[in-house]
Amino acid sequence: MKSSDQVSKILLGALFFFCLLFHPPYIHGQSQTHESKFEAYLFAYFEGTGKGEQQEQLRFAVSADAVNWTALNGNMPIMASTDISQTGGIRDPHIYRGENEDSFYMVATDMFTKKNGWETNPGIILMKSDDLLDWKHSILDLAKLYPKKFGNVKWVWAPQVFYDKKVGKYLVYFTVRLHNNTKLDFYGAYANKDFTGFEKEPTLLFSPKFGGIDGDIIYKDGLYHFFYKGNTKDAEGKEFKNGIQQATSKSLKGPWKEDFIYLDAYADTSIVVEGSSVFKLNDSDEYILMYDLYADGRYEFQRSTDLFDFTTETESFNKNFHPRHGSVIGITKEEARRLHAKWGGVPTALLQPVETGDRYHFEAKGNPIITHHYTADPAALVQGDTLWLYAGHDFAGGQRGYKMKDWLVFSTTDMKNWTEYPVPMKIEDFPWAKSGDAFAADMVKRDGKYYWYISTNWSGIGVAVSDRPEGPFKDALGKPLLTNDDCFASTHSWACIDPAVFVDDDGQAWIFWGNRECYYAKLKDNMIEIDGEIKQVQFDGFSFTEAPWIHTYNGKYYLTYATEFPEKIAYATADNIEGPYEYKGILNEIAGNSNTNHQAIVQFKGEWYFIYHNGGINTDGGSYSRSICIDRLYHQEDGTIKRIVMTTEGVQ
Repeated sequence: MKSSDQVSKILLGALFFFCLLFHPPYIHGQSQTHESKFEAYLFAYFEGTGKGEQQEQLRFAVSADAVNWTALNGNMPIMASTDISQTGGIRDPHIYRGENEDSFYMVATDMFTKKNGWETNPGIILMKSDDLLDWKHSILDLAKLYPKKFGNVKWVWAPQVFYDKKVGKYLVYFTVRLHNNTKLDFYGAYANKDFTGFEKEPTLLFSPKFGGIDGDIIYKDGLYHFFYKGNTKDAEGKEFKNGIQQATSKSLKGPWKEDFIYLDAYADTSIVVEGSSVFKLNDSDEYILMYDLYADGRYEFQRSTDLFDFTTETESFNKNFHPRHGSVIGITKEEARRLHAKWGGVPTALLQPVETGDRYHFEAKGNPIITHHYTADPAALVQGDTLWLYAGHDFAGGQRGYKMKDWLVFSTTDMKNWTEYPVPMKIEDFPWAKSGDAFAADMVKRDGKYYWYISTNWSGIGVAVSDRPEGPFKDALGKPLLTNDDCFASTHSWACIDPAVFVDDDGQAWIFWGNRECYYAKLKDNMIEIDGEIKQVQFDGFSFTEAPWIHTYNGKYYLTYATEFPEKIAYATADNIEGPYEYKGILNEIAGNSNTNHQAIVQFKGEWYFIYHNGGINTDGGSYSRSICIDRLYHQEDGTIKRIVMTTEGVQ
């Protein structure tokens, strides 16, 4: 039988193990348990190019993989330095995720060299946010706050934040140089609870032998790593080498042990670096040591798994901006989406839903209505108070040919606020489609099921089915519904494309399709078989290119279609779906920056809408990188349709 002391020790040991199991050791002041949520990275920086007065301002960029980066807000400042600083400029922003996960801290150098030069700066800026979007700030002027100790301060540079879990406080540390002393040392102080100032006067944290700037503390496996830009001097005090070094300590307060080893790949060259920052990759054992090659206008990095041995070959970020000294944190997909909603620029991979049940909500801000994808060939289906939009997907911007591998689906209840769903269908879901091309499609509901008719360039038209409008869909036939063999008047390989399905008031379903020649046929009640003869649409003035669409209004059938090339949209009317049709003229002119056009026409909540595509996304939109737009359509009393006015503003 065990004594009560032994039982207590066993219970304490079990409790300790349990805590380790569910609350692993902290890294960089943040629990590893947070890491699994992070699917992206946020880079805070100031810019190294452009107009001088705009460079020393805070900017954000986002990446899905920490290598390929896109600037937010078009690489313009996310807030004006004049609003948050004493000098009118900020440098060296350091961003940090709070211990409670949903708070964020940022500190920066209060300095405007483009206006005031390098002679001196008064202090630093402290900022705090609950959502990464709205920031509260405080200006700390060390000379005014602590005149006895820092009244003679020359520089207060590159502040950083680190959570000291032993005391439950945030340590702010930075480089200090006095006017009467050339030594560069690191000072630190704990921030007060609301992160608007210091609890006490800053004290010396670390004094490197030859001085240092741009400190960055990382905690790993019981050891604090203090990275900084250091140097080596000869016996006469002349610097002959500099670069990224580190010191280590078992205590955040030191003492710090310097190893005098240079970590960056350029220490033995004439290339100079500074502004080092270290961050851990999401769901990986690897750390990134990045630094600013400020004289060469580059930003590069090296990798490590232990923070001692780093790769010797440098790697470069792919980016559309020129950052100076900055820092990176991991962020969630939801945080990335919030950032995109305010500033734009987040990579599509972080916006597009992938997991079942995930949704991306966004607001259309005029035309194009979707700007995070290149979308084309719209089809629309109205179900109750919801409009469903089905889109072809041009794979990327700046394409020189049609590369379309899947389809996308969106919905709205007000034509302004949209929801995107996971990809409902890919061309690979149709093994018979050897073309590999996910071309235009149309959607219809029948007997509680949703039928999606898709075209595949020269492989034919297929049909997929689902119980839900957002899918997922599956191939209903395992083979094409229609092929080029059914296009009896055509000789070219892409004749069997662009299906449009219409269910008439009597319940009869029809399918129209074609390129150069327009065909139509009845569908059987099962919606997956042709019923009877395939016929061709012909009438005087009918110059058909592709993209047929049928709708009815006041007892009339309206056949709209793309005509000529570059394409306009024309229309004809008839009293019967099989005609004869009478040509009525052009409905829509050539859509901007696109050789093709493809329309869907629907009535939704009492209003008629013309849904089409152009090539209007800046700056890589074009004929093969298209974008869906929506404008109003107006039927007139004489049965004609008022010519569409394409607008930038879109539906208001």
